[in-house]
Amino acid sequence: MSLVGGITLKGINAYKVEVEVEVTGGLFSISIVGLPDAAVKEAKERVRASLRSLGIRVRGRVAVNLAPADVPKEGALLDLPIAVGLAEKLGSLLLREEALFLGELALDGRVRGVRGAVPAALLARELKVPLFVSSENVPEVALVEGVEAYAVNDLQELIAHLRGEGVLNRVTRMDPSELEVTAEPDFSDIKGQGAAKRALEIAAAGHHNVLLIGSPGSGKTMLARALRGVLPPLSDEELTEVMLVRSTVGLSFENSRNRPFRSVHHTSSAVAVCGGGTSLRPGEITLAHRGVLFLDEFTEFRRDLLESLRQPVEDGNIVVSRSTGSVSYPSRVLLVAACNPCPCGWKGDPLEPCRCSPTEVERYQKKMSGPILDRIDLYVSVPRLSSRELLGLEGQQGEKSSQIRKRVCNARKIQQERWSPWGYSCNAELPEKLLRKEISLKSDVRTFLQGIASSLRLSGRGLSRVMRVARTIADLEGCDNVAVPHVSEALAYRETGFLS
Repeated sequence: MSLVGGITLKGINAYKVEVEVEVTGGLFSISIVGLPDAAVKEAKERVRASLRSLGIRVRGRVAVNLAPADVPKEGALLDLPIAVGLAEKLGSLLLREEALFLGELALDGRVRGVRGAVPAALLARELKVPLFVSSENVPEVALVEGVEAYAVNDLQELIAHLRGEGVLNRVTRMDPSELEVTAEPDFSDIKGQGAAKRALEIAAAGHHNVLLIGSPGSGKTMLARALRGVLPPLSDEELTEVMLVRSTVGLSFENSRNRPFRSVHHTSSAVAVCGGGTSLRPGEITLAHRGVLFLDEFTEFRRDLLESLRQPVEDGNIVVSRSTGSVSYPSRVLLVAACNPCPCGWKGDPLEPCRCSPTEVERYQKKMSGPILDRIDLYVSVPRLSSRELLGLEGQQGEKSSQIRKRVCNARKIQQERWSPWGYSCNAELPEKLLRKEISLKSDVRTFLQGIASSLRLSGRGLSRVMRVARTIADLEGCDNVAVPHVSEALAYRETGFLS
């Protein structure tokens, strides 16, 4: 077995690559085999220049095999293990134990950071081998508990460490739990909109999808951005999932437990949102995993894109399949959509008259299909405040996001304790079978629900979502049983003028 190990990525998982090097006589050449892409093939020039900068001359015919040979290798992740394997073959060092190496080489021997450091750290921990990474990747690796990792600035100090002539700095574990969750904007900065704030509190407590409907300038975008500040901080397990996704794509990771917030423009393609391409990269719905996915101007998105969101929003994962392979990505997001009530945007506005005909309004509303609307739990009307109302609220401070977050965290804790035996953490994740079995409704609640559900023409999925929202409202109030007021409020969020 080769002691020089690298990694390749498939989805958000890292797989070990054994780097085997053979040097024979003849004219100089370097060939790399094992399904390398263009970036891996170009590594031979970077590796040769880096070794030459240390006085190590590469001569003869060099063959580099990346095993297993039938797994595609991509990117500059394998520069460092190829250089170490070649240096060992040329007698410049002797590896005594198995290790993983990860990094891109500069021509002068410096080691640059690459994507995939967190998956590599998790793989090294699983294999119980040391990991050598660029110093640029240390902030990510330091968040992974139980891994033996070393920071490498350049190839020279790595070779000195492997020879026993120097010692690299070991990466120390860093816990982000002490950092506070930031709220920007804060709920106290938003004037009025008490009903919308209440709906977003319920959404945060139970992880329910929301549709904000209102005229231009009513504050829909500001409310959506403020939602992140009332969500509970990421747990250790959720933090690891978010780190995996961001590291796989190569995004910088903020050292905090803040949940992701991704805002998608309506001109985005289905590949950009759902993932895909030749390298099967994750899309925006995966980058927002365990956080908020905000779709502004919801009705302006292409119909096929909205339909492609139905399955991942419901199931919490998305399978991206292309001719090059198939990858499964997590997509447990809190979907927040915002739109105007009509094409001109002023339907129902007390100040501006609507200029749209009934036909135009109907055509505008039909841009969203019934199935995608059925997957939204809360329909929230966001009325535009007049200048007089805004000036009247000047100087008045609303409830801060930190106060709302405490109630949300308490409700999430109740849900975690209730549903953990089945592997769920919040009400929105409950499958239909478990929901019907465990949320027992009293006779008066059942009678009330049956009487009003038919008038609202709720589907089976819509009725289940009402029950989930009612359970969340009861959790916010600390009630063990779902009562009529909880169901009544949940039903109120299914009624909206947008759909009438």
